[in-house]
Amino acid sequence: MRCFLAVDLPDSLAAGVAAVQDRLSDADGLRFTDPAGAHVTLKFLGELPPDRVDEVGDAVESAVDAAGVAPFDASVGGLGVFPSLDYIRVVWVGVDDGAAELTRLHEAIERETTAIGFDPEGHDFTPHVTLARMDDARGKDLVRRVVEDESPTVGTFRVREVRLKKSERGPDGPEYETVTRFSL
Repeated sequence: MRCFLAVDLPDSLAAGVAAVQDRLSDADGLRFTDPAGAHVTLKFLGELPPDRVDEVGDAVESAVDAAGVAPFDASVGGLGVFPSLDYIRVVWVGVDDGAAELTRLHEAIERETTAIGFDPEGHDFTPHVTLARMDDARGKDLVRRVVEDESPTVGTFRVREVRLKKSERGPDGPEYETVTRFSL
């Protein structure tokens, strides 16, 4: 199963995510994510055989303990893109308050999961919620303008756990299911 570790946004922020996506709705070439599945990915694991779930769980438990992060508030807002405004592949909304805690969790999870054989991330960690993927550049100018000119606020939520999620392709995009939870 295809898995990742994440912090889910609560359902109460889905409308805020959708409202930010609406600001980009006229940009051709964007494929929007489902606001109901909004999350901050801490580590993409890729294919995870079912017989390794317990091993990953142990590693994440150790990572959460090592990070020393108690439940905290995270605020979601502002816009950005990966990899750059010249070549946009992903449009995202960022995390302001709580970014340091999410980064500590990511770093600890990265150490523990690479120690059991998962590939290290090939890029710096930026806490974010993916809004859309850009399939082609037709709407690039509009996306660039919105990202440069606007700084929307989605809202604040309490982070209490990290979740191991599995992702399955569905007819309307990926569908996510929580496999297990790790309390802070």
